[in-house]
Amino acid sequence: MIGSRATGVPTVVVPDVQTALHVLAAEVLRRLRAHNPTLRVVAITGSQGKTSAKDMLAAVLGDAAPTVATYQSFNNELGLPLTVLRAEPSTRYLVLEMGARGIGHIAHLCRTAPPDVGVVLNVGLAHVGEFGSQAAIAQAKGEIVEALGPDGVAVLNLDDPLVAGMAPRTRGRIRTFGRGAGATVRLESVELDDVGRASFDLAEESRRVRVRLRLLGEHQAANAAAVATVARAVDLPLEAVATSLERFEALSPWRMELRERVDGLLVVNDAYNANPGSMRAALETLAAIGHRTGRRTVAVLGEMRELGDASEAEHRALGRLTAELAVDRVVVVGEGARAITETAREASFYASLAEARDAVRNNVDGADVVLVKASRAAGLERLAAALLDRDEQRVEQHDEHTEEGNA
Repeated sequence: MIGSRATGVPTVVVPDVQTALHVLAAEVLRRLRAHNPTLRVVAITGSQGKTSAKDMLAAVLGDAAPTVATYQSFNNELGLPLTVLRAEPSTRYLVLEMGARGIGHIAHLCRTAPPDVGVVLNVGLAHVGEFGSQAAIAQAKGEIVEALGPDGVAVLNLDDPLVAGMAPRTRGRIRTFGRGAGATVRLESVELDDVGRASFDLAEESRRVRVRLRLLGEHQAANAAAVATVARAVDLPLEAVATSLERFEALSPWRMELRERVDGLLVVNDAYNANPGSMRAALETLAAIGHRTGRRTVAVLGEMRELGDASEAEHRALGRLTAELAVDRVVVVGEGARAITETAREASFYASLAEARDAVRNNVDGADVVLVKASRAAGLERLAAALLDRDEQRVEQHDEHTEEGNA
């Protein structure tokens, strides 16, 4: 045990526990690399989707060799060293999600766990209130590729100009993913089924594979392309990657979870976190399900936190998006999200979670599909649980062991 003072159990007393964790993790990783030169550290970041992409990547790499990955969104200065300390001599791949709340945070994490592969998914507005601008977010995210050595590989989203523009910042080799013709791994022919699951082609030079995901949302196809690019960078066959992607179905909790109630009601629980980019992806998925199945669409939306001065404008933009997508009913929960009602069509506002829960539960049935989404602090997973007639106490107990990650 490490502590800042003596306890009743054997304890290594240190001046600063967090610093000691990083020193210990760095030394453990150094020894693991010396013991196993084939160990590869893959670091992944992005404004949205990094936890889902990390989960997907861990599954793909885990099918090939022993893999240790970040638990849920434990992606900060405590979660990262704890993840490194779970690695063993047999570990071949160490997958580390890296978040930040300011410039220099990812650089600090990379000093503890220098990556062999650095992945940047996108640059959005998540936590813009703390960073100050989207340019500052891009500066912070790019620290992950700056940490690469000459033998490292930077995996960049060619479709995001702020990410593609990071190429000059790295000494490593560049591999890209996206829909553009110049991408190393190209995403093509994306289609959605009746419940929003994506099928698509992944193409690399003359090779092409068709993938059918079990996950909801067209945005997961882009995550899969990123994962495939990483897997190819560590020499996994493209066909094996496709097989692993098709088999994968378990994301971290409350991320685009699709559940069906006994009467047929579909509930999409994406209540773990929210920012403008992830809100758009979730709402587009909801609209696609409604369009293909004829179900009435209901969006239960709470506040997107940490947007700073952009908060009011972004919530109004979210309301306009629900109207553009023709979402049938919008339920807004909490004062921080009230601005959505100013621009949404057919919107209702509830100040408390309990009021919203009762109103939604009493006004949906088996012919509907309901999306539940907000930043983590809103606690809307309880509303999703109530819709499915689950025991809300179980959700609260799970919440005690859940950490919200950084941007």
